[in-house]
Amino acid sequence: MREKATSGMKKALITGITGQDGSYLAELLLAKGYEVHGVVRRSSSSNTQRIQHLVTDENLINEKLFLHYGDLSDSSRMMALVEAVGPDEVYNLAAQSHVRVSFDEPELTASTTGLGSIRLLEAIRVLGSEAKFYQASSSEMFGASPPPQNEETPFYPRSPYGAAKVYSFWITKNYRESYGMFATNGILFNHESPRRGETFVTRKISLAAARIKAGLQDKLYLGNLDAVRDWGYAPEYVEAMWRILQTDAPDDFVVATGTKYSVKDFLGFTFEHVGLDWEKYVELDPRFLRPSEVDSLVGDHAKVTDTTGWKPTVLPPELAQLMVEADLRAVELGKDFGDISAAPGGGL
Repeated sequence: MREKATSGMKKALITGITGQDGSYLAELLLAKGYEVHGVVRRSSSSNTQRIQHLVTDENLINEKLFLHYGDLSDSSRMMALVEAVGPDEVYNLAAQSHVRVSFDEPELTASTTGLGSIRLLEAIRVLGSEAKFYQASSSEMFGASPPPQNEETPFYPRSPYGAAKVYSFWITKNYRESYGMFATNGILFNHESPRRGETFVTRKISLAAARIKAGLQDKLYLGNLDAVRDWGYAPEYVEAMWRILQTDAPDDFVVATGTKYSVKDFLGFTFEHVGLDWEKYVELDPRFLRPSEVDSLVGDHAKVTDTTGWKPTVLPPELAQLMVEADLRAVELGKDFGDISAAPGGGL
């Protein structure tokens, strides 16, 4: 993977470029004329499926899009990449992002989701870079604090993932205040899409509905059906990330829709769209319950709207429909991921 860069374009460095958010952000920035550099973990098997359409485009790869091997656990590599790329903007989206899995792997979660941010911030500081820094913070930081949650709501994380995100939030704010860095936090509430990982609850639901409709699956096993979340559409949320880095002064912003729906509601939107009654197919599996639950996360996006003009347009009923439509097409083409109804995860 090359580390050569062309000149004359604004440069962005994205960790987590192969994830849901990273893939949409790469598309957005390329469309805006950026030169995009993505950090990819070395693997014996392909892990670039979400950006495959970009890396196979000869007009983009190694011209406007550059991929670099690296890992947030390697501070020297992060230092080398920031120095080699010389980015104008750094988006730290990489993490162990599954809340339920964070209870099984708390140390890994702390090292990547928590300490990964300090490794990037230190690289920017030590090198004297003027890069603007975006930290992907999470509504899971609010945890047990009652909704609606905004920028002034106290953090009360209820998982190792949430606690790691709280560290990254505060260290980002600390570097902003201590060193005058343009370091920002986007506190994103749940945001979904057809590119969402198959063990996250929304995608698990949409994929199961498509497979059940096609006669390929019988049951869907889930955990807490009463959990309430504020679900938005991932492509819109990466637009908010970009807008946050275009503000005159660095700050912290909640990104949300302000709507509240339960897992049962999302099941209803999804299964009704394919003409099925979800209650006939869904069963509770205690394996998918968290040791400590987060009952309700509902965000107030007034600040980011007032400051940047960003507004959500795709709300959960439409979101569920577009996700299951995408999975119906995938199942029809034989590109679905098989029966994952009892797979580990089921996370929000």
